[in-house]
Amino acid sequence: MAVALTTLIEEADRYLNSAKISDYCPNGLQVEGRSQVGRIVSGVTASQALLDAAVEAQADVVLVHHGYFWKNEDPRVIGIKQRRLKTLLTHDVSLLAYHLPLDVHPEVGNNVQLARMLGLIVEGPLEPDNPRSVGLVGSLDTPLAPAEFMQRIQTVLGREPLMIEGSGPIRRIAWCTGGAQGYIDQAVAADVDAYLTGEVSEPTVHIARENGLSFFAAGHHATERYGVQALGEYLAKRFAVEHLFIDCPNPA
Repeated sequence: MAVALTTLIEEADRYLNSAKISDYCPNGLQVEGRSQVGRIVSGVTASQALLDAAVEAQADVVLVHHGYFWKNEDPRVIGIKQRRLKTLLTHDVSLLAYHLPLDVHPEVGNNVQLARMLGLIVEGPLEPDNPRSVGLVGSLDTPLAPAEFMQRIQTVLGREPLMIEGSGPIRRIAWCTGGAQGYIDQAVAADVDAYLTGEVSEPTVHIARENGLSFFAAGHHATERYGVQALGEYLAKRFAVEHLFIDCPNPA
């Protein structure tokens, strides 16, 4: 079966409430392709590797978390941007990208999906007074030593995280996928035992150590693989179209 591209976009925009979320890039349709959609290929980032794999898979739509046209980027269509856009336009493939709307969604969002993968119980937002809070706070059903939780992350995500070991077992935890190491201050204020994100910066290590907080950097790409898959599955079931997630490995 196939669905009109416009219908697919309208439903994705509605489901993610993307029009209400201020972001660093345009959410939704970024490159327009053919008018009918029978196959969606999803991935974390609209890299050349993903685009080539999507063309090989005969995709009508590429659905990603990290798309194009970020604020303050060079607007010229040259270099890798030219090659990526040429691939999409030559093969009449659409590009749909959802950044913050896919981070915060309560069902298919990156943070909720990572919690499901790691067995974290969601209790609420990391910033309770911020209606746009991206991160979450929750708990483990059974307290774990930092090394035990690190092993769980490695088993589930398929990569060893960087760990700064805190002063005790992990009961309550805060997390925010991607490049959210800057939220460690909010994690300290939330009085949790651990903070999990994708990336690490030099000051993050000192903040964790000096507050006795366990910190885990599990990879920007690795922590954000699951929201776009869940969104792709939602759209595939909603419109009876095919969906294929393609993971292009990224150690960062």
